[in-house]
Amino acid sequence: MPELPEVEALKDFLSEHLVGHEIVRVLPVAISVLKTYDPPLTAVEGREVTAVHRHGKFLDLVTDGGPHFVTHLARAGWLHWKDRLPDGPPRPGKGPLALRTALETGAGFDLTEAGTQKRLAVYVVHDPQEIPGVARLGPDPLADDFDAGRFAELLKSERRQIKGALRDQSLIAGVGNAYSDEILHAAKMSPFKLAASLTPEETDRLYEALRSTLIQAVERSRGVAAGRLKAEKKSALRVHGRTGEPCPVCGDTVREVSFSDSSLQYCPTCQTGGRPLADRRMSRLLK
Repeated sequence: MPELPEVEALKDFLSEHLVGHEIVRVLPVAISVLKTYDPPLTAVEGREVTAVHRHGKFLDLVTDGGPHFVTHLARAGWLHWKDRLPDGPPRPGKGPLALRTALETGAGFDLTEAGTQKRLAVYVVHDPQEIPGVARLGPDPLADDFDAGRFAELLKSERRQIKGALRDQSLIAGVGNAYSDEILHAAKMSPFKLAASLTPEETDRLYEALRSTLIQAVERSRGVAAGRLKAEKKSALRVHGRTGEPCPVCGDTVREVSFSDSSLQYCPTCQTGGRPLADRRMSRLLK
């Protein structure tokens, strides 16, 4: 899933390639991608893109005097830029293409989604706050006013595990499964630790890990073409998606805890005092 650093990089890429250009056609291929109907999708056609913003994991294309074209790439969606779009309209089918946007230059981008669960979303709205997912977003962890004190205030009443708290978009915007694993590894903290139980020193350490992990990821992604962002993200991850590999810090084996539709990865030596965390799904399978 694209998270804050990748969406930030896409925002920068689209700011360079879209701003100042006119959207001449928006062609939906999968009707499921459209989450609004008023204004219609055609309301952005014939309008110039004046700015590109990011709200958590949402991309927001602002048009001149018109509505906002907002997309959320969800778990398996992606944006593919094309300097020259294929001739002719895209054909509906079972492929990954969900929507095509064409500019007056002949360039444009495709939104695609792999897999059978179709969660990629496109909204056309007068104000992004009309979108429930945007309206409920918590503070952006890279905002200038997001300091250690504000972070501590958010966590002090959280009675759940810190892994889940970091991923909650209404608490902190933009962090997902991969970067929460990376943040907790950098902070040397168990993903199962209760957020409200953190000491002031642990909270400060987690805050520094949150900011540094995201800032470094954004810097690595800066200037990378949209088509290479996913590979760049994967290459830099230290524990997420690296089950069975050696931890780059201590050399211990990276372990995994599986859930119904996701998993987390961690280093026992760095994060849990050498103790493996209980994987309840695997435990049930072994009975």
